[in-house]
Amino acid sequence: MSADPTTHDAPAPIDLAADARVVAEEPGFLVIDKPAGIATIPERDLGAPSLVRALEAARGERLFVVHRLDKEVSGLVVFARDAATHRTLSMAFEHRDVEKTYLAVLHGTLPWDERLVDAPIAAFGSGRMGVRARDGKPSQTRFRVQSRTPDTTLVEAHPTTGRRHQIRVHAYHLGHPIVGDLRYGDRTVQGRYERLYLHAWRLTLPVGGMRQAFEASVPEGFGGAPTVAR
Repeated sequence: MSADPTTHDAPAPIDLAADARVVAEEPGFLVIDKPAGIATIPERDLGAPSLVRALEAARGERLFVVHRLDKEVSGLVVFARDAATHRTLSMAFEHRDVEKTYLAVLHGTLPWDERLVDAPIAAFGSGRMGVRARDGKPSQTRFRVQSRTPDTTLVEAHPTTGRRHQIRVHAYHLGHPIVGDLRYGDRTVQGRYERLYLHAWRLTLPVGGMRQAFEASVPEGFGGAPTVAR
């Protein structure tokens, strides 16, 4: 296992051609389908691969980080190619003018089809976040069921706020943690799965006075039985 007890096995060095797909290449920004297990930005271990540094090296250009995905999460992430676009897109995220849709596989069979979780989130220490009414920041996530199996439920998750680990914390708060989430849930159970089953699926950005939608491919195991680690 990785030296970090909250992650699954460390990935091989990133191969951009095989692991990270360019979904859209616009004059001012890139939309990338990030694989699970690769950090968006450099971590404390500067020798570990990160998506932004790998992209910069492969493309020979400076990129600006607009937002991030957790290392364990796959899916759409946006990088600006110039400072002006960086400011514009960063403000759009800050002002909640970006529509985000995630796919998540939750433990258990949800008894409802749609629910809004409106529960404040605060830092609990050691990298964990949690629901806490006393001093938490307002946080809202809408969950919509796509399909069910006897043991899991595939949901769309629509966060309207952008707190750290928000979808993961709200799923755990519901009593249905995301499959494979080593931070939130029974580690004995969660460690059986090869990844965290959370994927940034769709993203709609305000671009040039219009709204432009992007979509990432759905990884293996979403919608069916999640893959158990060997």
